[in-house]
Amino acid sequence: FLVLVFYLVMIYPDYTGYPFPTAPPVDPFAKIRVDDCGKTKGCFRYGKPGCNAETCDYFLSYRRIGADVEFELSADTDGWVAVGFSSDKKMGGDDVMACVHDDNGRVRIQHFYNVGQWAKEIQRNPARDEEGVFENNRVTCRFKRPVYVPREETIVDLHLSWYYLFAWGPAIQGSITRHDIDSPPVSERVVSIYKYEDIFMPSAAYQTFSSPFCLLLIVALTFYLLMGTP
Repeated sequence: FLVLVFYLVMIYPDYTGYPFPTAPPVDPFAKIRVDDCGKTKGCFRYGKPGCNAETCDYFLSYRRIGADVEFELSADTDGWVAVGFSSDKKMGGDDVMACVHDDNGRVRIQHFYNVGQWAKEIQRNPARDEEGVFENNRVTCRFKRPVYVPREETIVDLHLSWYYLFAWGPAIQGSITRHDIDSPPVSERVVSIYKYEDIFMPSAAYQTFSSPFCLLLIVALTFYLLMGTP
């Protein structure tokens, strides 16, 4: 009898009525849509004029979904990308969410608190529905966190307005290290999750001829050349 059962199982794997479970399919990471920026979500873009979530040096979007805020982050790095929520424009005492590319190729969402000039990981992580990917030398992620949280020093209430600190940089064995640029970009004013804007901030390479000082210098030089021409 046992020989017969073994024979039937070998020929008809479903004979026992208990087929082996198969792993569920893994959904690919849905690309970040930038045509929704300023309409159904707020966006910050840092880099070359006209850049998108796949070409900006840094990109962030936010939108309200019920009692949560969904964030999307992407940066030109193989390490980590983060957003900090601050009461001022300076690093220190900030609630930080970071997407970190580890040595196994995964992108993990971690929670930090800036203590002075260094980030301390906080075990209580408000992120949920996390997903991330590392492709084309970019770290990209998406996650939600609740709008309202119990009063706690390391986690801010997002229904209040905060300055947003934008940063990215390398990671060593899944641990974040110093950000790529000395002065990472910061939102010009406090950000409200109830107001959707599409804000572009030129990177240093594209700020040269847009600063007031440079414009004044160009005007002065042009005037000097014209006055000196016979």
